[in-house]
Amino acid sequence: MPSENDGIMIILSSPSGAGKTTLVKLLSQQDNFEISVSHTTREPRLNETPNKDYFFVSLDEFNRLIKNEEFLEYARVFKNYYGTSRTPVIDKLNKGKNVLFDIDWQGADQIKNKDLDYKLISFFILPPSKEILFERLSNRDMKDKLIVEERMKQFERDVLHWINYDFVVINDDLESCYKKILNLIKAKINDGSKDYDQDYIRNHVEKLIS
Repeated sequence: MPSENDGIMIILSSPSGAGKTTLVKLLSQQDNFEISVSHTTREPRLNETPNKDYFFVSLDEFNRLIKNEEFLEYARVFKNYYGTSRTPVIDKLNKGKNVLFDIDWQGADQIKNKDLDYKLISFFILPPSKEILFERLSNRDMKDKLIVEERMKQFERDVLHWINYDFVVINDDLESCYKKILNLIKAKINDGSKDYDQDYIRNHVEKLIS
């Protein structure tokens, strides 16, 4: 049974290339913050370590995990599947660990709908502009222009889900964005005042999709 001593769930979502994975790794350096490692059917990137960044599995293995209802959430993103195992997350929360989720809006919706009785804070990360997002994606996926174009098209759809999150933060400067998220987490946990302007965010979203 969940108790006051349990950890909290912290979700970070973003359109591809906006920086959520880097921010999750920075937050995990805080005491008592641990990353939920997802399963995925995609191939590892050059800078990724199996069983640390992701559990890289076959489609057959992923489908077996779905069939056994072992996922807290799962979703298909850019032709690959991603999923969060239930048991390790619940174990960490029960031990008082704060669990960080690097997942998209589909997974975030599934976790919210589970009504797990643990405290949950959700963040949606936005780029400062579409031009900067294109530049970041081009640097990351420079070998394949089609991948960049596909992600830019998906951005137009993903960004519309910002309204379903507790907080939206613009990743203009990585260190500033990280500190902003950390301050909002602390304020939420301690019921303190929150430096958050939703109207400013709404105007920024309108610029991104115009």
